[in-house]
Amino acid sequence: MPETLVKNVQDMLNEEKWTRATLSNYSINQFKDLDAILKNARELRALDELKKVCDEHLQHTKNSIIGLYLSGMVALSRQLIDDSALVNLITIFVDNHKWNIVQYLCERILDYGESKYALRMLAECYQNANDEESVFGIWERLVKVDYEEADVAKALAEHYEKLGDTENAVDYYKKALHRYVNKRLFSNVREIWTKLLGFCPDEIDFFLHVQKKVAKNISDDKVALLLQELYGVYRKRDEVDVSISILKIILQYDERDSWARKEIVECFRAKYAGHSQLEEYIRLSNLTQGWRNIQEAISDFEKHIAFDDGNFVFHRTWGVGRISSVKGDDITIDFAKKRGHQMSLKMAVNALQTLTKAHIWVLKATWKKEKLREKVKGDPTWALKTIIRSFDNSCDIKRVKAELVPGTLTPSEWTTWSSKARDILKTDPSFGVNPENIDLFMVRDRPISVEEKLFNEFKAEKNFFDRVQTLRSFAKIAEPDSEYFAEMFNYFIGYLKSYSSANENVVAAYLLVKDFVGKYPYLNTGLTFNFSELFDEVEDIVAVFSALKDAELKKDFLLHIKMFIPGWADIYLHLFPYALVPGIIESLEREGYEDKLVAMVVSCFENPREFREAIVWIFRNLREASWFERTGIAYEKQLITLVHVLDITFREIENHRDTTENRKINKQVQTVLFKEGVLDAYIGEADVDTITRIYTLVDDVKDLDPAIKMRLRNRILDKHPTFKFFGVEEKSVVSRGLMVTAKKYEEKQKTLQQIMEVEVPANSKEIGFALSLGDLRENAEYKAAKEKQEILNAQVAKLKDEIERAQIFDVSTVNATRVGFGTIVDLYNDTESKAESYTILGPWESDPDNNVISYLSPFGGSVINKRVGESFDFVINDEKLRYTVKDIKLATL
Repeated sequence: MPETLVKNVQDMLNEEKWTRATLSNYSINQFKDLDAILKNARELRALDELKKVCDEHLQHTKNSIIGLYLSGMVALSRQLIDDSALVNLITIFVDNHKWNIVQYLCERILDYGESKYALRMLAECYQNANDEESVFGIWERLVKVDYEEADVAKALAEHYEKLGDTENAVDYYKKALHRYVNKRLFSNVREIWTKLLGFCPDEIDFFLHVQKKVAKNISDDKVALLLQELYGVYRKRDEVDVSISILKIILQYDERDSWARKEIVECFRAKYAGHSQLEEYIRLSNLTQGWRNIQEAISDFEKHIAFDDGNFVFHRTWGVGRISSVKGDDITIDFAKKRGHQMSLKMAVNALQTLTKAHIWVLKATWKKEKLREKVKGDPTWALKTIIRSFDNSCDIKRVKAELVPGTLTPSEWTTWSSKARDILKTDPSFGVNPENIDLFMVRDRPISVEEKLFNEFKAEKNFFDRVQTLRSFAKIAEPDSEYFAEMFNYFIGYLKSYSSANENVVAAYLLVKDFVGKYPYLNTGLTFNFSELFDEVEDIVAVFSALKDAELKKDFLLHIKMFIPGWADIYLHLFPYALVPGIIESLEREGYEDKLVAMVVSCFENPREFREAIVWIFRNLREASWFERTGIAYEKQLITLVHVLDITFREIENHRDTTENRKINKQVQTVLFKEGVLDAYIGEADVDTITRIYTLVDDVKDLDPAIKMRLRNRILDKHPTFKFFGVEEKSVVSRGLMVTAKKYEEKQKTLQQIMEVEVPANSKEIGFALSLGDLRENAEYKAAKEKQEILNAQVAKLKDEIERAQIFDVSTVNATRVGFGTIVDLYNDTESKAESYTILGPWESDPDNNVISYLSPFGGSVINKRVGESFDFVINDEKLRYTVKDIKLATL
């Protein structure tokens, strides 16, 4: 019995004597006896009672071996954060040099998962036993779980270096380097930086990543020292481009660094040794003059140096051209339609964009179209690299499309090709994302690991919940023992260490961190607050839940509420009408809260203005629940409430309140009532009085499409031919909005797609080029491109508005009893004594020359809803004409 067990432990605690002699005689077997007690307590489910007794005893006998061990092991088995009991216990035996017991206690702790403290103490045990091999094994485990441990990582690196194991040595030196950077210990950083330059100088991306951390954590002047050393390695290897990029970084940290300035001039001389204008361009840019801003000087030099015989340039009007000669200040360029064009160097620098031979524009101009097409289709990786590199090694998928469609690929070919391209960009290690913008891709000179690629994506992402997904993706492919994981994980821990209010990001960070700590206990962050304390600080539970833009986190949030918050059922009921999560209903049903569910549903139907979306969800998903009948809400009442919701949302849309949300709910209700045939089915079974009530409510919904009302009336008349629609005059159906034929609707969509996907990107490219030409006050190219942009924007706005208002005409609603959309009307012009015939359609289909007129035109408005035999007058150009309707036929649509 649990009571007997707890009583026995209580007696043991009271009888325990604590002396140095007692400690000297303590053996591992005594702890094994205590393990047997723990096993028995676990089987009797008495662990909590056991811990309570031990904790009470420790309040007055803090060094109780039995109390510390039992309490600490129970806490460990529960994965509680507080490990002070076991730490105190181990300290007691360390102080008394009982290393065999210290080892046993550490091993017992490690049975439940990795522990930094236990590993450190276990390594000390092996050191006392002179077991070097075991020490290194424990250190390897320690470095994996303690992201701050730098000295041990360095010791391991040196150990593997002595063994000749370069791969492991480099791995541990890298870990040590990152950790020393975080500790701001520059002398250690520089020592290991030098080591790694000797082992893996080719890993330029690694060194550039570390230098950013050094600049952030230590100082700019210190990182400059490291970069000088890195530069020396690459300069000796004669890798000029990399050397220049390193010097540029140094000059960003200190633009007055005379050594770096001198070195970059020498590197430029080495790179452009064969250029005919090299020294002249160095002179023109004042690259060697200390008074000139170095960044401006480099920019000027690089603009000028691109102008040499055989190089390519681009002009907005004349397109791609090839420089045929450069003589002093005069440049001659051969454009396709303007060969031998001459201009000054100054004008060329401002008016032309220099292009590499591999630039996509150059290839379009110099390759045959079919050759380029086949190359692009057959080798998407080459195409992606070519286009991305063409635009400063940074562009998005929209830019790729703008370069290929429609000139190289058709829109349909693009659909298939782009799917392959996206996979390549995601999986090929030679591609990465811009650290500042997740949408921009770049080509890597050296392939990177998937882990580094995900880390770069994490840094580029701006959205909190996108970063949550990236961290999860990283954890799926790699153990969380890398510096990349540590940096990402610490981003979320940062939210928990300094927050002023428990918003959705703080709640999400807590749930995410707790989930990872549960899987990897050694990630324990040391945070002492629990979910209940955090939840107490949430001011608006509905707002926080709605803002959790991650399904897994929402599920975890609900689970934590149920597990740790008293009165969780009431919180679920309060949350459900806004959250609409099926799991909430399922949990409440399992726990027997059906009465509360009944009350919640009744409350929703009694307050349709507040719970409009919940009503639609309940109607669709809960009517078959065993408890739903107890709500007492008749089916007719449910339908009437849905019609009421329809009316409310129409009014809210008209008043421009939460338009997007109300349109969504409005569409849901229309789908349930009309598209899914719920109302039709009910009318088929209902009596006349019920139908009258229902139809009257539907007819009162002012903005509901008249075509829907007409179909409903026809359904009623099918069932009850003599049914009287009081106060309703039969009219031909002309829908609200803009009535159009399906064919014209499709044409307008294609026109909008052409403008958005082809003409707008092309115009953006024109504006971008025009901006690169400098002074906008006298920039004709810029003004022309901006004027075209205004025209395109106006066209897009007009088309979007018309398409949004457009409603495709339902040919099943047309009838020939009155003139309406989709009819052909034969008229007799009584004034001029002649017969005339017109097809009535919409403004998109209007073609007066062929007697097709819009129902929105003045004449269309006069003839609409007329019957055969009716006459009407129409005034045009101050002339009054009288017409008589002779016949009405259905048009072929």
